[in-house]
Amino acid sequence: MKFHPTFDPGFQPLILTLRDYVRRAESGAHHTLTLVVERNNGYNYTYTLPISEDPAELPLTLRLSERLLKNLLWLIGGFRVYVCGDERVFAHLRDAYSATGPRAFDCEFVRSVYEHPLEILSVTPDRLPAPRSCSLSVGGHLDGCRIGFDAGGSDRKVSAVIDGETVYSEEVVWYPKLNSDPSYHYEGILEAMKTAASKMPRVDAIGVSSAGVYVDNRIMVASLFIKVGKQDYDAHVKNMYIDVAREVAPGAPLQVANDGDVTALAGAMSLGEGRVFGIAMGTSEAGGYINAEGGLNGWLTEPAFIPIDLNPDAAPADEWSGDVGCGVKYFSQDGVIKLAEAGGYRFEEGLSPAEKLKVIQKEMKEGNPLARTVYEDIGIYLGYALPQYALFYDIRHVLLLGRVTSGEGGEIIVAKAKEVLAAEFPELDFVPEMPDEKSRRVGQSIAAASLPESRR
Repeated sequence: MKFHPTFDPGFQPLILTLRDYVRRAESGAHHTLTLVVERNNGYNYTYTLPISEDPAELPLTLRLSERLLKNLLWLIGGFRVYVCGDERVFAHLRDAYSATGPRAFDCEFVRSVYEHPLEILSVTPDRLPAPRSCSLSVGGHLDGCRIGFDAGGSDRKVSAVIDGETVYSEEVVWYPKLNSDPSYHYEGILEAMKTAASKMPRVDAIGVSSAGVYVDNRIMVASLFIKVGKQDYDAHVKNMYIDVAREVAPGAPLQVANDGDVTALAGAMSLGEGRVFGIAMGTSEAGGYINAEGGLNGWLTEPAFIPIDLNPDAAPADEWSGDVGCGVKYFSQDGVIKLAEAGGYRFEEGLSPAEKLKVIQKEMKEGNPLARTVYEDIGIYLGYALPQYALFYDIRHVLLLGRVTSGEGGEIIVAKAKEVLAAEFPELDFVPEMPDEKSRRVGQSIAAASLPESRR
């Protein structure tokens, strides 16, 4: 490992451990493990891993297999996992990803998204399903009068767009993760959309970018509503965007998409090509991908909940999933706060995470070397995480957005990540990029406006 975060010296990139393991396995006696994750309509994804037959490697074999399945479930998505080639790995995955195992949260997540329990099946090679993939067209529609709304965990953004030109945009601070009454969320979304609508002669389409998982514009899983009880969630949250759109502009087409996918869409629209992986660093880490055809793969692409750090002792735990070492604690305002405090910075009592981020951004402007080190450390994290994402995605461009990347800090993150990639992974032909500052902050809502086709 050629780079070590100053304020997190115990960081153990999963990608390096995996790379070293594969090299050792392939140089000696080994066999092949095949994992196939299947989702709706029989779509599936296949991942293979050489398994070392050295008994001393078994603990690491099991550890890596469990972490890789977590990658597959949160990046690709699915409710049925076929395991072929190693019964020890199968038994370990079956027990870990059970209702009573350490990955019980992931099991419940799968059930919530697909309305189907997670299945882990041991199969022979002849029982593996044939490959089946899809590409879904999305966005890029700029005609007419459009509302684009982006729901973040710390602020909400809205834009009014007429024939591709932004005539109005705003950001408003809000606290969706702290409120259990869904009317708080509803009124905030409604106010934003009504404001945008008032800036145009009519509304022809509404596009929404929001963290979470969406099916037919319904909110299946979203951390923005983490405080809302299940009864209220089912009754008032699942159809919230549908209900708000109907009140703002009855009959206007609505399209709701994961905020990471909209990040990638914004990049693809500005670059004029696909193979774009988008990362939005804000309250959490959102991810999205636009494929070579300019469409979506139909995957979940939720990097916030995949592990990038294998440190068993110092990797932070995510409050929602309970798992450790996942991206949400590295590429978000929580990551900034974690590193700043590890470097000795002491925030005033009572500040929200968004306010703490602003403090570090102010320290960055004033030349505090601690703040610079925080952003350099995030760049090191990113330099090791991107090659891990590239195990699953065909990437040509990486686009970074979100309030963590605002200002000089974002430039430092990009520069350090490029340094890591050049030194450790010279075989990769992509580097992280950022749009201009204005697009970086509100571009997501503008891209969201292009999601649906106009009714005109």
